[in-house]
Amino acid sequence: MIRKLKSGEYRIYSRKPDEKTGKRRNLGTFPSLEAAKKHEREIQAFKHGK
Repeated sequence: MIRKLKSGEYRIYSRKPDEKTGKRRNLGTFPSLEAAKKHEREIQAFKHGK
């Protein structure tokens, strides 16, 4: 999940909330939406072993 911050940057959050805290994990902050989308694809590819 990608959200835009007040600073204008984009942050990737985990899809499921963390069991301990109940909040979504921060998976990285990026200066542009394109950079965040690229990294999210890389995360998904890593998770699925491609």
